[in-house]
Amino acid sequence: AYLLGRVAFADREISAAETARMEELVREVGKVPGEQAVLVVEIAKAQNRLFGHVENFQVSRELRELADEPQRRRLLDCLFAVSAAEGGISAEEESQVRQIASELGFTHADYVTARAAWSQHRTVLRGLPGGRS
Repeated sequence: AYLLGRVAFADREISAAETARMEELVREVGKVPGEQAVLVVEIAKAQNRLFGHVENFQVSRELRELADEPQRRRLLDCLFAVSAAEGGISAEEESQVRQIASELGFTHADYVTARAAWSQHRTVLRGLPGGRS
């Protein structure tokens, strides 16, 4: 939840759509019951607002040590899901996901592969030939 909040807070705001997506992912992927998921997300959002700059690398490093590769890959997909919650993945969000991917031990090629599934949401591609309008 903390890393989801980190991506949501990339633009220094966490929207209602991002919050709802975070809660959904914490419930579905994290297997956290409904009301607890809401609480977990609220705590993660507060932690990011207050201590994000201090705790970011530490949280990623601990997760890298605790999670296996399939779990980390699933998290990477969840990070993109949160960043796309408002209809587009901004450059700031994309940059934050890239940084987290690196901290989780993914190569740039791994990151590009994961990002490809979310290309239609990337705002940087909008207006380009073949990009989403």
